[in-house]
Amino acid sequence: MNTKEALLFVLEEQRGMYVSGEELAKRLGVSRTAVWKAVNSLREDGFDIMSAGSRGYRLSAESDLLSSAAVQQALKTRVFDVRVVPETGSTNVDVKALAERGAPEFTVVASELQTKGKGRLGRSFYSPQRTGIYFSVLLRPKLPVTDALFITTSAAVATASAIEEVCGRQAGIKWVNDIYWQDRKVCGILTEASLDLENGSLDYAVLGIGINVSPPEGGFPEELKTIAGCLYPEGGCPAGTRSRLLASLLDKFYELYIHLPEKRFLDEYRRRSILKGLNVNVIQGDRTYPASVVGIDDQCHLLVSRDGQLIALDSGEVSVRPIK
Repeated sequence: MNTKEALLFVLEEQRGMYVSGEELAKRLGVSRTAVWKAVNSLREDGFDIMSAGSRGYRLSAESDLLSSAAVQQALKTRVFDVRVVPETGSTNVDVKALAERGAPEFTVVASELQTKGKGRLGRSFYSPQRTGIYFSVLLRPKLPVTDALFITTSAAVATASAIEEVCGRQAGIKWVNDIYWQDRKVCGILTEASLDLENGSLDYAVLGIGINVSPPEGGFPEELKTIAGCLYPEGGCPAGTRSRLLASLLDKFYELYIHLPEKRFLDEYRRRSILKGLNVNVIQGDRTYPASVVGIDDQCHLLVSRDGQLIALDSGEVSVRPIK
């Protein structure tokens, strides 16, 4: 942790209260000049840091930039190495590069803005500045490839549960990887894996999650207006919500992940499913057909009925058919 990161950690710890330059220098083991330079650098990054004569520096209680210090302060699980960058192309791409260089499990990259956010099936994920949470986690699970779906489904449960805990929103899950609130998609999840071809297991996996927290300036793009939503559609997201939400999500995911073969997430995944009993169109490649959703099986496959035949879907997507 460099001086700038360490300073922000202390200011987050004392958020809203002044800490003298002398005390900061002593705690960080640097000169007061180094503290002053770090403060100015943080201000350039957008952090609202106040100074007042002999009282020192304080981070505004209203400051709402996502920071590794704020996330680490809120985390209960200390296994995660959370790195926050102001902007990136894709956090999934960043974490994959770190994985190839041997980064340890539970390395996390989060960003205030993605310019090339990735969604399922080669789609892009809209990731506007400072209105959401966009992050990826490096995992090195000892799992057969056939169980890789459990990473996505357990992450969906952790996300919905964290949204409920931090934001008070009763979130539902649309198979396999979307989180909905008030009939709008507020979160997407993308898991990408590198395979060990010798033993048919995962070498590593990258879990990417994007959550729409506040409305983007100017609203969502035209193609997303009838689909996308956010957790605070009228604005007014409380300061620090995004950092607390990310920390809560990581904590909840970890508890499910370390017990993944036991499928502790499965009952909750089924309970939060928004598709059961609905008529849907199943989309698999160039093929689309109507069906009715029956439920979720023990392998997290979507069970649908078509012409009296029960089908277990392990890939593809579904769209709800409108009531005529």
